[in-house]
Amino acid sequence: MNLRTHNGLARDADQMTRHLSDRVLQSAHEAVDSTRDLAQHALDSADGAVRRARGRIDPALEDIASNAQKLAHRSLDIASQTGARAQQTLRQYAAVTERYVADQPVRAILIAAAAGAVIAALAMAAASSARKRRENSHRSY
Repeated sequence: MNLRTHNGLARDADQMTRHLSDRVLQSAHEAVDSTRDLAQHALDSADGAVRRARGRIDPALEDIASNAQKLAHRSLDIASQTGARAQQTLRQYAAVTERYVADQPVRAILIAAAAGAVIAALAMAAASSARKRRENSHRSY
């Protein structure tokens, strides 16, 4: 083989190698672009799905918050009405008690004295029981 043929083959091989590496590089660029496009499409799809889900969730949350607020208002109204009824009932009992005391003063004093005696006896029994418990707990040490 002569030098010219050898140089020609080397040049041809060099050109072919450059051409192949250009094609490989071009294929790599195309693969990167294709992957980028695919990733962008996936992100766009996910973004759309998130927006649709949010569009369904936001109204539901508003409904829940509105219902909770209505329930709280109703509860406050019921509590207020119950308190007003309790005050009215206490006023009625006070009026009945006042009339009873006015109509039966001696009997009312006797009932009050008996109730006071019962309360005093209960208080004394509780104090005595507490004192005994303290004494017994000190002995157990």
